[in-house]
Amino acid sequence: MKFPAAIALLALALSGCSGSALTETPGPVAMTEDAVGHYCQMNVIDHSGPKAQIHLAGLPAPLWFAQVRDAVAFLREPEKVADVTVVYVSDMARAESWEIPGDENWIAADKATFVVGSDAKGGMGAPEVVPFGTEDAAKAFMAKHGGRLMRLDDIPSEAVLGGVDIPHEENSPTMQHQTKD
Repeated sequence: MKFPAAIALLALALSGCSGSALTETPGPVAMTEDAVGHYCQMNVIDHSGPKAQIHLAGLPAPLWFAQVRDAVAFLREPEKVADVTVVYVSDMARAESWEIPGDENWIAADKATFVVGSDAKGGMGAPEVVPFGTEDAAKAFMAKHGGRLMRLDDIPSEAVLGGVDIPHEENSPTMQHQTKD
């Protein structure tokens, strides 16, 4: 009878260890040239504006996003391959500029204040939801660029989902390849 009790205690101890490992929140990862956008498969560092990284349970590296808008859209998708453990976004209050948002100035998305509906366009040319580590910095940005202050959970789905019309130059390759009737 001692043997089954020992196995039960060992199983309980091991489940406790693995449970604590699952609850640990990974820290943000510095953005490097190896960071490739989850949707666009382009180097994230080559695009202006704020970025995002989403950490999923069981995956060793985060998913990268060239626009915060795309990361919020990912969070709204009903089916994911794993549970989201944490989301980090660029803290634009600490960014050098819009063109250089920073490689290591991350803030947890649930702690950020977002400006939604401004005239800001993200790295892929779509309207951006712009994250800030302080409400004062968000208000200063909003005074120049318009929009509304929101928390992550309050961002409306229509602000991040759906198509975006991005104007093309008349001589762009897409215009040249259209057929004329």
